[in-house]
Amino acid sequence: MKIAFVGKGGSGKTTLSSLFIRHLAAAGAPVLAVDADINQHLGAALGLDEAEAAALPAMGDRLPPIKEYLRGSNPRIASAETMIKTTPPGEGSRLLRVCEDNPVYDACARPVELDGGVVRLMVTGSFTEADLGVACYHSKTGAVELCLNHLVDGRGEYVVVDMTAGSDSFASGMFTRFDITFLVAEPTRKGVSVYRQYKEYARDYGVVLKVVGNKVQGQDDLDFLRAEVGDDLLGTFGHSDWVRAMEKGRPPRFELLEDANRRALRVLRVAADATYELRDAERYTRQMVHFHLKNADAWGNARTGADLAAQVDPAFVLGEGAVAPV
Repeated sequence: MKIAFVGKGGSGKTTLSSLFIRHLAAAGAPVLAVDADINQHLGAALGLDEAEAAALPAMGDRLPPIKEYLRGSNPRIASAETMIKTTPPGEGSRLLRVCEDNPVYDACARPVELDGGVVRLMVTGSFTEADLGVACYHSKTGAVELCLNHLVDGRGEYVVVDMTAGSDSFASGMFTRFDITFLVAEPTRKGVSVYRQYKEYARDYGVVLKVVGNKVQGQDDLDFLRAEVGDDLLGTFGHSDWVRAMEKGRPPRFELLEDANRRALRVLRVAADATYELRDAERYTRQMVHFHLKNADAWGNARTGADLAAQVDPAFVLGEGAVAPV
């Protein structure tokens, strides 16, 4: 399942996404973790020290070889240079799978050992001073979107993406690339404002959106969230001494996480697993093509000097049965 964690800055989405990743790894599930936030903190939340986190290879810096690999022998794509972040796969394209080795993972993914297992971690790379005035962060997250467009995952496999804060993912079609989106919200008016934005933007796209309350301290906080988000409230997390220790760089064994918070993580996994039965590969592919054509018309054709609508393979559907070239 492809799972996004979103929320306003400071909501705790990176902390909760890291806890969910640890929860999955402790259960022995294969996990591909992706830090797509402009503030790159997922590595640290998974226990990497500052030097280890800084040494992670940035996907945004490796976009040309990523494109070349994914392009494969697709005859509809004239060159890797004409691929943009929304380019969909077609016959001849290479696909990514969670449980495999491939040149994209070799270049961009690194194993992170947790006390419950090992996960693969990929990061977009931070927005640096060199980017100011000349680049948009979407050019970095474009590597994530392109990989998601070419990624096939099955039951019991998990791709967990810590997204940009706020509603930035709506600047492209990346918000439609997930089976479920967990929106982390504090019990405040600002905390639920991003939820309203997501709910409005996602209404026409069949996005499964669930709210996870964070920093919930009592019944009043719980009542507030229920009044604001209704049935979209999936569960809540409260104070955690385990998280406080983790933020100090001294996390205890994960099995010592508080019982209430462990139960909340199980609720998230059950909700994610339930979306497998809702999958619609044809709708997923149509949405991919829809946003590709929008981006092609808005800026892609002009930037690449090519008719990017011609990249669409009308007969191709991205699903577990999709076949990539050897």
